[in-house]
Amino acid sequence: MRAAFYERTGPARDVLQLGDLPTPEPAPGEVRVRLASSGVNPSDVKSRAGVRSSALPFPRIVPHSDGAGTIDAVGAGVPAGRRGERVWIWNGAWRRPFGTAAEYIVLPAAQAVALPENTGFEAGACLGIPALTALHAVRMDGGVRDKTVLVTGGAGAVGHYAIQMARLLGARTIITTVSNAAKAQVALQAGADETIDYRNEDVAARVAQITHNEGVDRVIEVDFAANVTAALNSVKPEGDIVVYGSGRPEIPVPFFPSILKNLRVRFMMVYVLTPADRAAALEQLGSWLRDGRLQHQVAERLPLAQITQAHELVEGGRITGNVVLTIP
Repeated sequence: MRAAFYERTGPARDVLQLGDLPTPEPAPGEVRVRLASSGVNPSDVKSRAGVRSSALPFPRIVPHSDGAGTIDAVGAGVPAGRRGERVWIWNGAWRRPFGTAAEYIVLPAAQAVALPENTGFEAGACLGIPALTALHAVRMDGGVRDKTVLVTGGAGAVGHYAIQMARLLGARTIITTVSNAAKAQVALQAGADETIDYRNEDVAARVAQITHNEGVDRVIEVDFAANVTAALNSVKPEGDIVVYGSGRPEIPVPFFPSILKNLRVRFMMVYVLTPADRAAALEQLGSWLRDGRLQHQVAERLPLAQITQAHELVEGGRITGNVVLTIP
């Protein structure tokens, strides 16, 4: 099979290769998926770059955890009727050497989730990390019904879903930060009530103005290192800050402003959701997909052979939405 892979960490142009690897066969309890699309996420890029560690957990890694395609073979114990099923994939490359940047992937049957006919494979490649991260951030700890929510980076892959999901789950007011007018329009179309240009406006001051000095009940935070002060100043007493990303590994948190508000800061990583949380998220997401309730924002579509350019686009941080590789 044709696949992209790397055998050492480093810049995309130096380490990513394209070649032929053996086509895998499903073991008991597994399915094989003929992939049509592969999602490129910041975590995939950071792993390839060696941001967290330069040591590889496996001698060769086919990257990317997200993807979508059709089951073409099943292992022992998996119903034969799953052959031909359209599916999307979660945790494809999490603690595994072979992700979705290939023509085929084998993985436990539960990690290949039915993809409704009304949802394309490109959208399916955006669900595993961006959509599930957004959904868990919105629904955790009692959810956001009748609450005011600040979503940072509302035109990004996770933020765009988070705005929609907060609206679907009953948020009263949704505020989001963006970096320009075009991204503001994207966020408003997703369901945001107010946008704040964080490059030209004081975020906390604008939140105070919008909420009549009450602050927000929950902040859904894309970069806690960059935004910790604004988040603390924007959230009301007894409020929540849900953190799913940070531009730096160490984050100084002002103690007294936090304790005076009795704030709750919750860190989350979608790869390690509990079975109960994941099952609930998959059920909710599946229902919305079947009903056509979600917008999917694919910013760039590139062939597998251009995986280097795809990684560089994600690293550059200038795109609005998801980068997806199409697999011929």
